[in-house]
Amino acid sequence: QVELAESGGGSVQAGGSLRLSCVASGYVYRNYCMAWFRQAPGKEREGVAAIDGDGSSSYADSVKGRFTISRDNAKTTLFLQINSLAPEDTAMYYCAADRSRRTLRACPHRRDPTDFYYWGQGTQVTVSS
Repeated sequence: QVELAESGGGSVQAGGSLRLSCVASGYVYRNYCMAWFRQAPGKEREGVAAIDGDGSSSYADSVKGRFTISRDNAKTTLFLQINSLAPEDTAMYYCAADRSRRTLRACPHRRDPTDFYYWGQGTQVTVSS
């Protein structure tokens, strides 16, 4: 059974940094496209970054230059380093995984939540000004 567990969220002041982690279990981690999404209250879930098993990654324009996605295949862990946090980054952050042929094709550019089947419970990030 595929399980994803996020951690690392918290309350920080604008300009601060956080490192989110997502531990995966129950499957061959390297074979999956992994991604981070976020959802603010009253807004749709937004894809912020995705990474394939070889480490190729891509970012949404809104986070480019501030967010860094990475994965440790040996430890089956996905990371999201978030720098220069701003109040508009306040959201629940989710990690997601999928290994469908469609999602694996152009994995780093996947931003649609429907591209991913497995989801974690989320970790809250709150940024105060």
